[in-house]
Amino acid sequence: MNPFGVPGISVQQLAQKRSNNEQFILLDVREPNELLYANLGDTISLSPLSQLAQQGLEALPEEVAADKDAEIVVMCHHGNRSAQVTAWLRQQGWTNVFNLDGGIEAYAIAVDPAIGRY
Repeated sequence: MNPFGVPGISVQQLAQKRSNNEQFILLDVREPNELLYANLGDTISLSPLSQLAQQGLEALPEEVAADKDAEIVVMCHHGNRSAQVTAWLRQQGWTNVFNLDGGIEAYAIAVDPAIGRY
């Protein structure tokens, strides 16, 4: 469980979803410069927390805004910013949103060291 008490998934569960080509949205809330150090490729939707804080729902990618029932996995560096966004999306009416526990850092350690760390 994360500090915000939102539902989460493990990095192993995310890796399994990716390898099975499951349909879900991977929402990365890190800042664009962080993608230079570690990223999961072009399968992410980027919506930095700084933009969400300033613009609210208008900063959400179209695929997120369009379907409040879509499965969404929110990720960041260590899982704290993404937990905040997961809680916020659930408060706004999204029903199938999960935090990536441990963030991309945990993914790089446990699943794919080639991802990069910072």
